[in-house]
Amino acid sequence: MSTTAPAPAPQPLSPARTLATAARVLSQLRHDPRTIALLLIVPVLMITLLRYVFDGSPQTFDSIGASLLGIFPLITMFLVTSIATLRERTSGTLERLLAMPLGKGDLIAGYALAFGAVAVVQSLLATALSVWVLGLDVIGSPWLLLLVALLDALLGTALGLFVSAFAASEFQAVQFMPAVIFPQLLLCGLFTPRDQMHPVLEAISNVMPMSYAVDGMNQVLTHTDVTADFLRDIVIVAGCALLVLCLGAATLRRRTT
Repeated sequence: MSTTAPAPAPQPLSPARTLATAARVLSQLRHDPRTIALLLIVPVLMITLLRYVFDGSPQTFDSIGASLLGIFPLITMFLVTSIATLRERTSGTLERLLAMPLGKGDLIAGYALAFGAVAVVQSLLATALSVWVLGLDVIGSPWLLLLVALLDALLGTALGLFVSAFAASEFQAVQFMPAVIFPQLLLCGLFTPRDQMHPVLEAISNVMPMSYAVDGMNQVLTHTDVTADFLRDIVIVAGCALLVLCLGAATLRRRTT
């Protein structure tokens, strides 16, 4: 009579294992120039393209450029993280790792730390280019723009880790983008103020984290000081990222069935 092996006991979160996981992910990224280009170069190119699309109307670039500084990192980190995590599972790497003294929390935290480090570089490049090269007119501190962009990138990382649990292939991981990212993009207030939308759509936008990312960027764009609304926005974005990371750890599976 065959018996099923008991599931391994949950491992407590370990800083050493988390750092080792982050170092492994960063080492893999270092040998993948296409992913590095997607993470670091594409957002910079998109911001530059946008600046010269509105070359005759700098005010338009000022009004939407800051918002896109938060949106681009979220989208790119979502794509890369979801595909990278799924690749770990389909290749059997994830199963081998979790057979070791490595908990799901260590794995998720390691990924978040590794991609968070990349997000810092990505946000620094995009923010510095926008403010000091492309002339984005920001009333508040550029460092606050950087903070929101970094939180958005971490949110994209968390969302990517979460949705990868529900995809069976890299193509399916990309297919989650219209379902997870596009509705937020349309309802975040980038194209029209949220209070001018249909009441139902406004209510939906009020529970989407990208809305608060855009609101936070706009607060920096129009206020010299840190406002209560800005603090509310960054707390909501950070809280959503933490919540989704926890959900990602809870739904992480060893293999794709």
